[in-house]
Amino acid sequence: MLKRLDKEEYFYGHKGCGGCGGSLAVRLALKVLGKDTFVVLPAGCMSAVGFVYPQLCFGVNALISPFASTAAMLSGIRAAAKSLNIENCNVVGFAGDGGTADIGLQALSGAIDRGDKIIYICYDNEAYMNTGVQQSSLTPYGARTTTTPPGEHIHGSINSKKNMFEIVAAHHIKYAATASIGNIPDYIKKVEKAKNTNGTSYIHIAAPCPTGWGIDSSETVAIAREAIECGLWYLAEYEDGKYKLNKDVKEFTSIGIYLKKQGRFKHLTEEDIQEIEKQRDNQIKFIKERYI
Repeated sequence: MLKRLDKEEYFYGHKGCGGCGGSLAVRLALKVLGKDTFVVLPAGCMSAVGFVYPQLCFGVNALISPFASTAAMLSGIRAAAKSLNIENCNVVGFAGDGGTADIGLQALSGAIDRGDKIIYICYDNEAYMNTGVQQSSLTPYGARTTTTPPGEHIHGSINSKKNMFEIVAAHHIKYAATASIGNIPDYIKKVEKAKNTNGTSYIHIAAPCPTGWGIDSSETVAIAREAIECGLWYLAEYEDGKYKLNKDVKEFTSIGIYLKKQGRFKHLTEEDIQEIEKQRDNQIKFIKERYI
């Protein structure tokens, strides 16, 4: 599968941090989608590192949208392409967790309802990393951010992650999937599916941020893979009204070991870890009852 990827680079020379999961998600997706692609990015890490005057790091047409308007601009580009009789092109947006689950949710919901032929990819690094690691609605329970500092009584974030995959699927979208930098072949396959879907597609990819997570820049892929193995991230698809689990982990690895490798979770107590395990078990039970 990797050998089939385009040899050209369409996202290169960016100013991202070493080991940036988001930049890897963008680079790989564009190698699947190819040169006939229009890209929209809201304010966030990828627009900050990809549009550094006078250097533009995209080898395809790309523009920055208002923070809340990624999906709306994708719809506008698709309509413009249709009016100009540009048929064989891809229209894709890349937005972070804050720009998707918080600020951009309304526009995304509208685009799905219209059924526009667009691809929306959320690179989820679990906080507002571009502005200094603040909590988003996709920040996991217990995580330290600058707005959820651990203290004597409250140990980091007290919220649990919003389930964007389920929210998007509830719109009866044509195609939706979760993915991870920890399983690149699976991600590539899902981008190819989205490319060939006649309607709106959504991919939610786990994209660790070494800076915000407190890990070494060489550990991005490994820590993403470990999240799958310990059950804190799952790979799934929604298609034709049905949910499908892509990888059924039979025996989970230690959540505690996974968490303690990250600076953002160093403060957690054993009771905190047990609470996270409980949340995982409830989610996995829910998934296995509904997914094929």
